Amino acid sequence: MPATKLKHKLTVLERYDVVADAKKRINLRNAKTKYFHVKALSNGCYVLEPRVLVSPDMISVRSLKMLDKSAANLKKGLASAPIDLSAFLKT
Repeated sequence: MPATKLKHKLTVLERYDVVADAKKRINLRNAKTKYFHVKALSNGCYVLEPRVLVSPDMISVRSLKMLDKSAANLKKGLASAPIDLSAFLKT
């Protein structure tokens, strides 16, 4: 994949060193979010993208009703037959 030039200049806001503990964990200082999506790159770099979970208040009433109805149907045994996905598995 060819390298692309960035249109805007990136600046480093803070620099610090961290050491991974015995379970290979590190702590992020002053993190604004609790959850991150991590991309491990082939050059040894890691990219962390903050993830914000959606509160149930932000899901529409219509969607919540549909979820409740689907869960009730599943508990009653009203579900479609299992789908065979073996064709998509690598062998």
